[in-house]
Amino acid sequence: MDEEIKSEILRDEDADVFREALAYLQQKAVVSYTDFKRLREWYRTLAFSVSGYTSLEVLNAFLEALQEAVKSGTTKRDFREQMNSFLENQGYDGILPYHADTIFRQNVQTAYNVGHYQQMTDPDVMERRKYWQYQTAGDNEVREEHRVMDGRVYAADDPIWDIWYPPNGFGCRCIVVSRTESWIKSHGITVENMIPTMINPKTRQAEGALPDKGFRTNPAKAKWTPDLVGFPEVLRKAWEERERKAR
Repeated sequence: MDEEIKSEILRDEDADVFREALAYLQQKAVVSYTDFKRLREWYRTLAFSVSGYTSLEVLNAFLEALQEAVKSGTTKRDFREQMNSFLENQGYDGILPYHADTIFRQNVQTAYNVGHYQQMTDPDVMERRKYWQYQTAGDNEVREEHRVMDGRVYAADDPIWDIWYPPNGFGCRCIVVSRTESWIKSHGITVENMIPTMINPKTRQAEGALPDKGFRTNPAKAKWTPDLVGFPEVLRKAWEERERKAR
């Protein structure tokens, strides 16, 4: 796995997150990018697509390469080389480094955050580590909205994590770390229960800080249901096709 992503996501976690992160990528249904953009934010977590490509064969190849990255620990460079070889054999141009980095980082980082969430919400872990702390990368590239959340601590079951669980934007490098009550007390940290405010640069008014548009949900909470009632038709069809191939 890419060392930057490992250091950002797995600072204090064990290898089980690999299994859970892989499961997250394996549940995704491949859809065209046009259909993907039409989905509501919550449903996008269950879908996979890449801008610039319409072939489901190509999109499946992208997803399988990302799954392999999590499973086997391949890097961004490995991912790009693998996909360029596939694309060129299919008559496409290769992907540029920036595009490859965006696809790789966004999907793998989301997968690891989801795996991390599943570990932290294990009942035994929740009993011992009842508080979560938001952390940014701490450099000059951190978005102002994300910086406002840096270091803040909330109860693990606080509704804020339905909105502010990372990633919270394209290229977001934020993570959430679980904390014990003794750690909170020893560091003199106040447990909060409100979304922080910041000044809107356009209106000059104070308002609640929110993640980037399109990232105001918790990806770990989006799950398929057995009957798929209420799911968009394009997702139902993609799921049914995937299940048919798996038989």
